[in-house]
Amino acid sequence: MFWNDPKKAEEIIRELNSLKEIVTPIIKIKDNIDLLKMCISSELDKEETMEYESIYNETLVLLKEQEISSFLSGEYDLKNTIFEIHAGAGGTESQDWAQMLLRMYLKYFDKKGFKCEILDEQPGEEVGVKSVVCIVKGSYAYGYLKSEKGVHRLVRLSPFDSNNRRHTSFAAVDVIPEFDDNINIQINDSDIRIDVYRSSGAGGQGVNTTDSAVRVTHIPTGIVVTCQNERSQIKNKETALKVLKSKLYQLEQKKQKDKLDSAKSNNSGIEFGSQIRSYVMHPYSMVKDHRTGYETSNVNKVMDGNIDEFIDSYLRKEKQNETF
Repeated sequence: MFWNDPKKAEEIIRELNSLKEIVTPIIKIKDNIDLLKMCISSELDKEETMEYESIYNETLVLLKEQEISSFLSGEYDLKNTIFEIHAGAGGTESQDWAQMLLRMYLKYFDKKGFKCEILDEQPGEEVGVKSVVCIVKGSYAYGYLKSEKGVHRLVRLSPFDSNNRRHTSFAAVDVIPEFDDNINIQINDSDIRIDVYRSSGAGGQGVNTTDSAVRVTHIPTGIVVTCQNERSQIKNKETALKVLKSKLYQLEQKKQKDKLDSAKSNNSGIEFGSQIRSYVMHPYSMVKDHRTGYETSNVNKVMDGNIDEFIDSYLRKEKQNETF
């Protein structure tokens, strides 16, 4: 029976839902085109004309989304993603900037219909966050978000400077595809150290009074993964080990890629320390992606999660690079 193996059944259902998300907009486009063809051959009153224009505009948006989706053909693009934000040097300034980025991405996730589960969040010393790790779930989550990996730079008049001087802050985003338990990564018990501690919280009744948070350190690589979103130590440990597995798999993939890149004259890989985008709030307003050249003066709109054009531009450029 189908449900005799719940884990396999859930995998099949997830795959089915992903395929539905691919097929549904295509069916919608076809239905809209059929309606538009009917409208062309008919005389329309004012109300029907407005409906025609609405259907036409909706179809253009759907076609653009399908064009962008066609760029997401990478091996891992369809997967969920482990999404991390880390404040750079600079204390309060960079920690506040990391918090601003988190807010921007949470708004973007909501617009895309992605579900975000925060696994670990380290609050800043005064404001903001030092780091946050979450799993973003949804079709093509990794495909869309891989463009955000790198260092994000903010230039503004500091709200924390009594002299109202201009400051530059940095925060780094890391994006890793989430792999299932079937990936071939072996983790020896002797290679990891597991520490448990009390989960941090805002106080009150919501504080966890047991040592349920888990920190897993992979000794050979120095990779550290923490998870404290569940009250169960066992669940936090399972999630942390799964994230560690994904990080180790990505590390192995990077080693293989570096070997290939070393044999090429043009290595276009994006490293963790590279600056990919600048957000300038003073002395002028501009957000610019340094990889694609795409820019906008509407900083507030971007900070409200409207980053589709930046992601689309990146995906287009990557597709062009593959062609040549």
